[in-house]
Amino acid sequence: MIAPRTRFALAGSMLALGLAGALGGAGLASFAAAQGKPESILPPGFDDPVPAPSPTPSPRSAATTAPPPIARPAPGDAVPVAGGIPAAPAASAETAPLPSISRDDLARLPTLEELEGMSTEELDQLLGLKPKFDIPPGARRAMTRVGVLSSAEGGLPPRALAKQPPALVRAALAGNRGPMVSRWGHILLRRALASRMAAPDGMAPAEFATLRVALLNRLGEFAVARAVVQDIDTANWSGELTAEALKAYIGVGDITGACPAVRLQGSSREDGEWQLMQAICNAYAGESALAASQLDRALFRGIAPRIDILLARRFAGAAGRGQRAVEIEWDGVEDLNPWRFGLATALGEPVPESLLDSALTAQGGAYYARSGALLPMLPAIQRTPFAGRAARDGVLSSQALIDLYSAVYADPAASGDAATTAATLREAYLAPDPAARIAAMQRLWDSGEGIGGGDGYGARVLTAYAAARIPADAVHADAAGGLIASMLTAGLDRDALAWRNVVEDGSLGWALVALAAPGTNGAASEGIDAFLDDDDSAGARKSAFLVAGLAGLGKVSSGNAGALAERVGIDLARQTRWSRAIAQAAEVNNPALVALLAGLGMQGTSWKAMTPLHLYHITSALRRVGLEAEARMIAAEAVARG
Repeated sequence: MIAPRTRFALAGSMLALGLAGALGGAGLASFAAAQGKPESILPPGFDDPVPAPSPTPSPRSAATTAPPPIARPAPGDAVPVAGGIPAAPAASAETAPLPSISRDDLARLPTLEELEGMSTEELDQLLGLKPKFDIPPGARRAMTRVGVLSSAEGGLPPRALAKQPPALVRAALAGNRGPMVSRWGHILLRRALASRMAAPDGMAPAEFATLRVALLNRLGEFAVARAVVQDIDTANWSGELTAEALKAYIGVGDITGACPAVRLQGSSREDGEWQLMQAICNAYAGESALAASQLDRALFRGIAPRIDILLARRFAGAAGRGQRAVEIEWDGVEDLNPWRFGLATALGEPVPESLLDSALTAQGGAYYARSGALLPMLPAIQRTPFAGRAARDGVLSSQALIDLYSAVYADPAASGDAATTAATLREAYLAPDPAARIAAMQRLWDSGEGIGGGDGYGARVLTAYAAARIPADAVHADAAGGLIASMLTAGLDRDALAWRNVVEDGSLGWALVALAAPGTNGAASEGIDAFLDDDDSAGARKSAFLVAGLAGLGKVSSGNAGALAERVGIDLARQTRWSRAIAQAAEVNNPALVALLAGLGMQGTSWKAMTPLHLYHITSALRRVGLEAEARMIAAEAVARG
């Protein structure tokens, strides 16, 4: 282990050698000449002995042993070897002049203080030793296709967007500001963004990756976004891709995961967050003294709010090596941001409840719910306030939500609403009587504000597999609508279809089964009429979504679709620029482009932002490109939540 000052002295020596090599050897020669010829301290004769006389050969031996004349080798010939030792080349009569060090060259040399303040990355850059790549040539990956989900694993075709206009793909990705009104629409778009695909011809692969990662971040899919950027060598990260990668790493609490890119790019950015990241990465690279000085300088200069620097200090101090203790002071902090939330949770530092509650209820509060649901360092009971909303939005699966509450139930110290929900969920699974299980699920649905908020859809995601365990019996026909809606949140359409002969025509359960059934089997007109007559939703939106979904899935004839649409007050023939684009994408059988355009048409925070016309075009296009299962789930979700 080399002490810091010794290491910097060595660095100064390396710097001198590097500069001498760069500026030429004559400067060093002149410097040595200026010192004067060194004088010997030995007595005369010790350092310059008299050579021993060589024996004089006799004339006879000289005549018999004289070697034959040797021809001088031509230029480029090998030098003759005698006894395995190469003959020394003749000294050149003239030596080429070498450059010397000028005053300007010396003035540009850093001082010792500046050398001590430099990181290894800055020293490497000064000496010209900084590599462009941090991966060996044989391990570097091409960017011809970027993503983590191959077509063999359920991803979309790899060259689906290669021949599409770059402007259209760019508009579909950058124009989607997220979030999505539909859980299943979110799942479909995530699948498309994670697929291993080639960039459109004429668009740089780095830009294509940046647009996808940015949209994943806006959707709250930080883990998937991190996986996509990890599929790209850090040397190929652009500035925009690096910014989105940092968001993804902070969103999942993996603060040091971005350090390879931060150290490779060095001083490419000067904002406060980047400088704090540099200090953290230096600490975890073993340069704790340098990191401490950088953070002290950041606090003195005020490059970032005090709380942000204190959190960075605490995180850098976790690398050890004599860091000072840091006390986090939340007094005077009025708002939360991703940096504070990510570092505080990664450190196990409690965020004040008042600060977190105001952040969750404010505009953009979905960020903290989606991020908090994914943070593995949080105990299960602390993730439950976030998990319901993340599951409702599509970030968490039903199985992941069930596993989370199972961990809460297994925790003997758990208490409060989360423990009550876990116990009720266990009853929904294990109660001996199906009626008791249904009653437990209904209690969860009725308290849906506590499981994801909004319309309580998060609670139905939680009970999906418990609902599938209820036998399809006419005795439970009154609860069929809620049970089927819960099953379809997890895509359990086969279990839902078991209720086909149990549900009453025109009921909610009937409508959901009609939409979830595969194929284009026609829905009974009697059931449609009964549903439209009995619909008590605001503005008869459920009826409008049912008609749009049945028409888009091809479950009613074009003539009946027009008549039903007129009855509920929608015009299925109306066209917009977006509807023409998604129809053309379906016409050329491009599922990737259809998925991106479908996501563009499902933006919003609630189903109030969704129109029946958009639902019709989305389900129709998805069905035509082979994504019928997703189309059926989206249509059923629209009716259940409309």
